[in-house]
Amino acid sequence: MSDTLLSHLEAGVLTLTFNRPQKKNAFTAEMYSLAAQALRDADTNDAVRVVVLVGAGGTFTAGNDLKDFLENPPTGEDSPVFRFLHTLAHFTRPIVARVEGVAVGIGTTLLLHCDYVAASERAVFSMPFVNLGLSPEGASSLLLPRLAGMALASELLMFGEPFDAATALRAGLVNRVVPDAELEALVKARAAALASRPVESVRLTKKLLREPLRAAVDETLSREGALFMQRLASAEAREAFNAFLSKKK
Repeated sequence: MSDTLLSHLEAGVLTLTFNRPQKKNAFTAEMYSLAAQALRDADTNDAVRVVVLVGAGGTFTAGNDLKDFLENPPTGEDSPVFRFLHTLAHFTRPIVARVEGVAVGIGTTLLLHCDYVAASERAVFSMPFVNLGLSPEGASSLLLPRLAGMALASELLMFGEPFDAATALRAGLVNRVVPDAELEALVKARAAALASRPVESVRLTKKLLREPLRAAVDETLSREGALFMQRLASAEAREAFNAFLSKKK
């Protein structure tokens, strides 16, 4: 791995840590490539029974590093961000996520491909794609309405406003919401429980749960990706990105 993505395997549980705490673990193109490769490697490693996704420094991830994203924009389905999403969607072993702090953009949509998500009661989620002149990604336009219902999914995606852990629970994005002090222990216990189950039974159960939507997810990832790249090159997106970066400075 590298300093920006840490990997630790213990008792069948592979923990992947997004590690740019000074940037709230915002993803760079390199991090997407590393995460995709780590998942591919894990899916062929018999020692890995469960993957846990966490963020360093009390934050899950602030989503895309916008500066890096503008300098290294996705240009096709083989671009790092889309490669990561495709690998995540096709991963055959259970994925557990521990969400604390903020989960922005892909930090929220990637949860749709996880099998168990625990969040701190102080976690804050958002999918601000429209506010940046962009469009949804991660198959969220397909999966979120199925989980949350059309009304709530439309509200979360079309307004792009931050929402709390209670709303994430109502939307079906997370399984449990607990106080900060209890989150790490809960995730460790849930990951260990999954790792203790018969490996092939767990994999087949995940496959049975995910397979009916596999073709639709793949098609949605491709359609969303094409639109996302179009939007990224649009005047609306350039204006929104410049406004965000100027405000940040």
